Amino acid sequence: MTPTQVGILSVVLVFTLIISRMPVAYVMLVIGVGGYAYLISPEAALSIAASSIYNTFASYSLIVVPLFVWMGYIAYHAGISRRIYDATYKVMGSLPGGLALATIGASTAFGAICGSTTATAATMSAVAVPEMKRYNYSRSLATSVVASSAILGVMIPPSVIFIIYGIATGESIARLFLAGIFPGVLLMTLFMLVTYVMVRRNPKLAPTGPRVSMKKKLKAVLNGGVEVILIFLAVIGGLFMGFFTPTEAGAVGAAATLAVAVVRRQLSWKGFFDSLRDSIRISAMIMFLVAGATVFGRFLAVTNIPMTMALWAAELPIHPVAVLAVILLIYLILGCFIDALALILLTIPIFYPVAVQLGFDPIWFGVIIVLVVGMGVITPPVGANVYVVAGIVHDTPVTTIFRGAWPYLLTIMACIAILTAFPQIALFLPGFFSG
Repeated sequence: MTPTQVGILSVVLVFTLIISRMPVAYVMLVIGVGGYAYLISPEAALSIAASSIYNTFASYSLIVVPLFVWMGYIAYHAGISRRIYDATYKVMGSLPGGLALATIGASTAFGAICGSTTATAATMSAVAVPEMKRYNYSRSLATSVVASSAILGVMIPPSVIFIIYGIATGESIARLFLAGIFPGVLLMTLFMLVTYVMVRRNPKLAPTGPRVSMKKKLKAVLNGGVEVILIFLAVIGGLFMGFFTPTEAGAVGAAATLAVAVVRRQLSWKGFFDSLRDSIRISAMIMFLVAGATVFGRFLAVTNIPMTMALWAAELPIHPVAVLAVILLIYLILGCFIDALALILLTIPIFYPVAVQLGFDPIWFGVIIVLVVGMGVITPPVGANVYVVAGIVHDTPVTTIFRGAWPYLLTIMACIAILTAFPQIALFLPGFFSG
């Protein structure tokens, strides 16, 4: 077989094994090593595998992943997420669907000190869903708004998916963080608008909460909002002002979050050790995924599939936006079966050269990819966020959550369409700071 045929067969085999629930990292590693051994030599394949695994775990730039993950878990175990939710509820609770709107706002704020959509979903499930149940919110609305708004956890920097995309493509992580801010705010606004309209049309979904005095609103914001703003400014402000690198920003963020937790005396020794345990578990999973994807990417480069696809797409007699639509449709379909992080690592070596060849800005493309893989976490049958929420809530079937998530899925599509029509929404801040 030719290298291209071997590559196509390997890609099909990888997707088949992943859909059958085989561990993603091991599938990419084994197929990558096997394909490289077939095309080059077994000795070269083993050498590539050994160097890729070592370089991944020894990579200075990847240290930022466990640091930002730990930052999010410290915030969770120290109760920072609960104070964020209380502050947003005091501000928005008197509106129709106020608790749901507060959940969206709290997910956005928590995203500023976390970098994972599943961590955001788990945190908001524990904090927000019991409150919405207490106020007789529809189970479908209460759970689906948590599963969907958790996507904001990876849109608002710091974001683990932006970090992985930047490492995989060589793009600036700082510019990717900047590019995610306005689209994240746009998506938050659209989510709130859709929720408000749904509740106005069907008041049975959510009762209107009690009015809160301005004094209590201000007190809640000062209690739960200021610390988040300070942590966010310490991390993102220092990064964009050039005081430290993205890796150092992760250390600053973790230290700042830990300092807030210690000053407030709300982080127990058990919570501290639990945050370390959870961070190690998640970080090891991410590292193995990156190592497997690196080996598989080296194999794909030998097959020449990425460049062949890029040249083929560039020569198609259709508008580049139409090609982009096809790429996004592929991501949407694959996202129904494959985890978001694994999907990015698996497909970026193929579609990134295509996007660049078509003339799309790679930073803007990164924002679009984060959005489209975010859709996969709320689509059946493998919507990770839905299962996270269902696992914590217990009394709501996953089918109910999936049904409730459809309006938010369409909202993400609308956000992608807006960003495609007005790419400067994503590119303004990176251009402003780099200029």
